[in-house]
Amino acid sequence: MLMMVFTACNNQEEKREIADNVKKVEAPPVIEEFGYVLNDYDVVRDTIRSGDSFGLILGTHGVNPNRIFEIVNKVKDTLNPRRIIVGKPYVILKERDSANTPIAFIYENDLINYTVVDLRDSIDAYTSKRPVTVTKKAVSGIINSSLTESIQDEGLSPLIAHEMSNIYQWSIDFFRLQKGDRFKLVYNERYINDSIYAGIENIEAAVFYHQDKPYYAFNFMVDSIAGGRDYYDEKARPLQSFFLKAPLDFFRISSRFSPNRFHPVQKRWKAHKGTDYAAAHGTPIKSTANGVVIASSYTAGNGNYVKIKHNDTYTTQYLHMSQRLVKVGQRVKQGDIIGKVGSTGLATGPHVCYRFWKNGVQVDPFRQNLPSAEPIEEKYIPSYFAVIEPLKDELERIDFKEPI
Repeated sequence: MLMMVFTACNNQEEKREIADNVKKVEAPPVIEEFGYVLNDYDVVRDTIRSGDSFGLILGTHGVNPNRIFEIVNKVKDTLNPRRIIVGKPYVILKERDSANTPIAFIYENDLINYTVVDLRDSIDAYTSKRPVTVTKKAVSGIINSSLTESIQDEGLSPLIAHEMSNIYQWSIDFFRLQKGDRFKLVYNERYINDSIYAGIENIEAAVFYHQDKPYYAFNFMVDSIAGGRDYYDEKARPLQSFFLKAPLDFFRISSRFSPNRFHPVQKRWKAHKGTDYAAAHGTPIKSTANGVVIASSYTAGNGNYVKIKHNDTYTTQYLHMSQRLVKVGQRVKQGDIIGKVGSTGLATGPHVCYRFWKNGVQVDPFRQNLPSAEPIEEKYIPSYFAVIEPLKDELERIDFKEPI
């Protein structure tokens, strides 16, 4: 009898052991990415390094030179092998056969977009996107020192500071913010697979209190065909101005427009018919308004310079560049990069001398009553107010935190 009980206990333990082992060898979760089930392949993840080329990478993974030549010629319109960028990640999928044959090369253009080169017999290339979800958020903040620091204090992405400076660049001088200035935002963030942060989709609505004056901004589609959007205030007036406040994002004004200034190189008093913006060598220089490039050249005094005609009234010029990035006759839009800060010509340090003409006469842009951008068409005004009404209510419901 005792022997029978012992045997029964042993059988139960064996069954439990078998059940535990079955659990341990359960199939792994299916991993899908880039349109493939990765479980079916050997997956190689790497990054483009200095000296790498598309052909070299494929050759390293067993693709023969004749096949590489065929692949490059077939896919160059979709993935230009000469434009793969150092630092970008890529993935190679390989068959689990004796030759470990590569069947796909996937180049990650950015967090969302990727390009697949199918290396199998037919050879194909196409671009696609990771699944993205958009999450709406509402936040507020108070300025203690700078906008960037206030954004960080709230645990928010620094990209928000960049977006806000773009929205308000015509109406608020972010280098002159005061302690106690405050803001509210309703904005959208992008996430890949609901978990990986992928940046700011857009700011839907904002109000920035600067010196106790509220500056509203609402994102509104003014061109449904082209998908064009702009920001307008609570009275449907455009926030954008015909001209940017400055040709640089980050700078300090080292010398203003003056009828009589001591020239640091020529060592004499003379008129300075421009505004000098000091910045680090290589800082991007932006066109302050839409226009056509009428000069892109070099002189001993101006160094590398670009001159842009905006209309029959206004022309601007940008001097002392380290690089010129536009050509004569090229059309540029407001904010386009036209060159980089340097110290060419008569310059003691890296800066851009910004010159401004009105009706053929050089003037100080800070003393001009400059035009605004195009207003919303009259037919869209009712739609605009219908769109912003609930957004204004959302902003009103956001509470400010107590200042530190």
